[in-house]
Amino acid sequence: MIIALDGPAASGKGTIARRLAAHFRLPHLDTGLLYRAVGAKALAEHVNFEDVAALERLAGALDPAALDPESLKAGAIGEAASRVAALPGVRAKLLTVQQDFAHQPGGAVLDGRDIGTVIAPQAEVKIFVTATPEARAARRHAELVGRGEAVTFEQVLADIAKRDERDSGRASAPLLRADDAEILDNTHLGVEESWQAALAIVARRQGLGGAR
Repeated sequence: MIIALDGPAASGKGTIARRLAAHFRLPHLDTGLLYRAVGAKALAEHVNFEDVAALERLAGALDPAALDPESLKAGAIGEAASRVAALPGVRAKLLTVQQDFAHQPGGAVLDGRDIGTVIAPQAEVKIFVTATPEARAARRHAELVGRGEAVTFEQVLADIAKRDERDSGRASAPLLRADDAEILDNTHLGVEESWQAALAIVARRQGLGGAR
């Protein structure tokens, strides 16, 4: 079973994806980490973000097994990730990695921006997780402040708006809801409520008649 979760930044799709993976004992890939890793590498090596060829080389040399999620959560890296993710050449370099992960024996859970539309359009379960920009900014702001970053809510909200525009407007694999994806709007839902809603969607799509 392939479970595809898509949605904008800070919608909570990653948290839901991890819990679904643990529940169904499936491997999980946060595809955003791949782009964050490329962005982080570009920042560390002072690569010009206008140098598309250099960014493509970084993507081609990426080792998914070496990703460190905690080190890739800084706000600056999120902005860098959004910029490199808009480049068709970078996306092409990382496409095979994501598709191979999705199609491993037994299935997998993946979350990102284009899982249900590009990476695994044949996924048995597709969920589009979303929330208002204000709700998402509040969550991301709390997360960043909790890690000791000095950032205001207004700055985070502006960054969310910029990333939404870039993710939805890019020419290559823009953020879109797959036609057969169920929408999970968690603007007014807590973590547990979001998780239960996602579990119910999986149950419906698999014809289980309930969560197991």
